[in-house]
Amino acid sequence: MTRTKKTGMKARGGRVAVIGALGLASVALAAGPAFAKGSVDITAPHTAQVGKTITIKAHGGDDSAGYLHQLCVEEKGFGQGWHQENCSAVVKGDAQVTTHGTSARRGNLEFRAVLYGLTSTHDQKPVRLHASDVATVHVR
Repeated sequence: MTRTKKTGMKARGGRVAVIGALGLASVALAAGPAFAKGSVDITAPHTAQVGKTITIKAHGGDDSAGYLHQLCVEEKGFGQGWHQENCSAVVKGDAQVTTHGTSARRGNLEFRAVLYGLTSTHDQKPVRLHASDVATVHVR
């Protein structure tokens, strides 16, 4: 007695299901939301002397539609948490800010720039879009 295998139809049905799932996944990925591109850069000296002026410059932008931009420089040092030092004006395109400060003691100061998106010039709940890398200034 000869037996015939009945796996041919099952194998084809499985292949069709896998191909259909892959096709559906590729369509879903292609139709997904596009992410806005943007960047924030900060420039600070590596070292500074106690009592001398430290100049921090930052600029950044984002191509997200519908947002105004504001760039803020934040500082952390000497056991304190992050706090805002200075913010730019609210602008439509790329934002930039320059801040000056001095340190009265030795140690490390850390600075970062944060780009916020606002819906109006007086927006009470800005959206944090991007942050720069931390720039460390060694005060001696």
